[in-house]
Amino acid sequence: MAVVNVTINGRVYDIACDDSQVARVHVLGREVDARAQHLLSSVGSVSDSRLLVMVGLLLADELAEAREELSKIGGEVGAAAEGDAKLAGLIDSLTRRIEAIAMRLERA
Repeated sequence: MAVVNVTINGRVYDIACDDSQVARVHVLGREVDARAQHLLSSVGSVSDSRLLVMVGLLLADELAEAREELSKIGGEVGAAAEGDAKLAGLIDSLTRRIEAIAMRLERA
């Protein structure tokens, strides 16, 4: 188990994580700090706890939007897959018709 020092708005937080996740936790910590700095530039000085709640809400909002978009895309992919299945069925039917015509021509 590793301990990663994450700095958010100038304060250092010790975060425990698996050894394999150290780099990821550093990246995520920098992302949270960047969001915090952006919010501070917009709203001015707020307490650390309020700032972290605001960052959390911002990230939760983005996550909800991403989930909605994925759901929408998933529906579109499903519709495309249905279209592909119909097209495959039509091609199969056309193939059988062509083969039947070819057999009739061979007999003639």
